[in-house]
Amino acid sequence: MGRLLAVALAKRGAQVELFEKGGSDGNLAAARIAAAMLAPLAESAITEDNVVRMGVHSLPRWKQLINELAKPVFFQQDGTLILWHRQDASDAERFSSHLERNCDHNQALSKPIHLDSQSLAEIEPGVAERFTQGLYLPNEGQLDNRQLLEALLVELTLMKVPCHWNQAADPELLRTQKNGFEWVIDCRGLGAKDSWRDASRSSKDLRGVRGEVIRLYAPEVKLLRPTRLIHPRYPIYIAPKEDDVYVVGATEIESEDLSPMSVRSALELLSAVYTVHSGFAEARILEMATQCRPTLKDNLPEIAVDRKPNQAGLMMINGLYRHGFMISPAILDCALEVLDSGSSSTANDLGLQVTASVEQELSTCA
Repeated sequence: MGRLLAVALAKRGAQVELFEKGGSDGNLAAARIAAAMLAPLAESAITEDNVVRMGVHSLPRWKQLINELAKPVFFQQDGTLILWHRQDASDAERFSSHLERNCDHNQALSKPIHLDSQSLAEIEPGVAERFTQGLYLPNEGQLDNRQLLEALLVELTLMKVPCHWNQAADPELLRTQKNGFEWVIDCRGLGAKDSWRDASRSSKDLRGVRGEVIRLYAPEVKLLRPTRLIHPRYPIYIAPKEDDVYVVGATEIESEDLSPMSVRSALELLSAVYTVHSGFAEARILEMATQCRPTLKDNLPEIAVDRKPNQAGLMMINGLYRHGFMISPAILDCALEVLDSGSSSTANDLGLQVTASVEQELSTCA
């Protein structure tokens, strides 16, 4: 969110400075570890309707944002494939029914398509030997998160935006210093826990939700689109990137533990991907990574605005949880509207919560 906003504001003519606790490679950010799937229908099984609406809004916006960047970013919108083993057929039936009900509720979603063995072989031939049926979710997509971080960095460099890497910043201190800032925008994720604990803003506690991801190099596997395997404990995803790299994940643990991946998680993830495609047996493990997703109490994103006399305005954006890439263009558009006019009709339409301190006359959107 910080890089997206910095680039967007600089393109609009604002004088922007960026402060980042980590390095330019995003080494401390949850965004670097994510699989970056853009799958509002698939996620509708486990999240709120307003998050789904933000995801639908964001898909075409990603195309626009990426096309405006000087450095290419891998972007794909060939849908999502859902698979299951025979013993999990009942879970798959419930999952399919849930998605269809969500499509009835939200006409912007494309209904899932049931695949038999022949249609599955046509859409995803790499899995046809092991599976005889599946679900295809049209129009869903993905991007390469690390390419995006790099492309946004290139854009900031081209626009000569001062970037202070490896320099933690206190938003409250920045807004009170006489440095000419009109706004300070806090996108620190879990680094902003103390700020979101401030009761004067009527905000919610911020916590971390641990995720574990494996990156594999698997030239023998040729999956064409993100694939999710229905699992009795949690849905496992396989996101194919360029150059035969696959991002595999699923785990969601209520913990802020950033220690290395557990043996249990590694075994479950690797065993599951092998059941999807035998070519993963000879894959090379490039990385096992962990990070914590910044999450508010209700698991929903929020923009909080604080205006005080004789200080720069403070905007805090947080709580994107597991949907950061899926919904960040929607958050971006709403934040820009708030900066322009003090309110956001897009936030009202999408159900994004925008809150304000008592010193700011800004409507609250539920």
